[in-house]
Amino acid sequence: MQLSRGPRTGSRSSDAPAPRAVGQGAGPRGRLEDLPRVVLVTGASSGIGRATALRLARPGAVLALVARGRAGLDAVAADCRAQGADVEVHALDVGDDAAVAQAVAAVVRRHGRLDAVVHSAATIAYGDVADVPARTFDAVVRTDVLGSANVARHAVRQLRAQADARPGDGGTLVLLGSLLGHIAAPWMGSYTVSKWAVRGLARTLVIENRPYPGIQVKVVSPGGVETPVYRRAATFIGRHGKPPFPVYAPETVAERVVGTLARPRSARRDQQVGWANPVVIAGFTYLPGVFDTLVRPLLRAFGLDGRTVATTTGNVHTPSDRSDPTGDDAPRRRRTRDSR
Repeated sequence: MQLSRGPRTGSRSSDAPAPRAVGQGAGPRGRLEDLPRVVLVTGASSGIGRATALRLARPGAVLALVARGRAGLDAVAADCRAQGADVEVHALDVGDDAAVAQAVAAVVRRHGRLDAVVHSAATIAYGDVADVPARTFDAVVRTDVLGSANVARHAVRQLRAQADARPGDGGTLVLLGSLLGHIAAPWMGSYTVSKWAVRGLARTLVIENRPYPGIQVKVVSPGGVETPVYRRAATFIGRHGKPPFPVYAPETVAERVVGTLARPRSARRDQQVGWANPVVIAGFTYLPGVFDTLVRPLLRAFGLDGRTVATTTGNVHTPSDRSDPTGDDAPRRRRTRDSR
């Protein structure tokens, strides 16, 4: 694990009240002054993680940014520092439990506590389950499932320690889910399996932490989002993926995450981002035969790029080391900021 931090803006002891960031507004469901101060964000070098970090970056905020690629992390960290935040970066693979443990411990050593964790890191491999090599399938599961478990494990241990030290204390864990955690689709088996697992993990954590009313565990599940994850994915079908309609900006999802952090007790357990999500989930649940017939041609038309590409393992095994909010090599598509 590689650690870097910018100028220190102050720390506090674990028995001091949790200070809040200050500023104007925090999105549709809360004010910025209601946000937790010390926040760890994974997948922070691009996409939703990057947008969340930038949305949280204000004077008084303390951000610990995590991703595999150091250069991309440093670029996002510089942008967050320019907005007044105290930032440290941890270049690590969330699939490495020891590295995650070290990062959480480093944050707590420096700042005395951890108020919230946003887990956004993920990878994708396109191809039939029968055609994706075991090494690549397993690597996706390692990042998306085991990485989620590792982050949750060490986050919850720290939040419980805070609750034990001061009854009513705790913190918030937000896991990024997906529409594919509620349905199934061809060519995305490892990712679909992983996002179903994330939803199961989150519900388990909710049940296990009922004795700790100060600990909140939430899932934010977007549909199509304009991020680099699609074009950086592994593909064994001769096509890159693309976000299906309706396509949302990563900032839209970040707004929902930030709103959840501002009002964790009142936020729903699993929040859908995108008006189409409930419609698609209803079709999958109540019209399974129709859904199974239509999903393949619809995904081919709206979820795959039309250009032929060579087989690649993308960033599944090695990071794409740059900061990229949406995938600047992808063709521009109309995006909506509506977060219904």
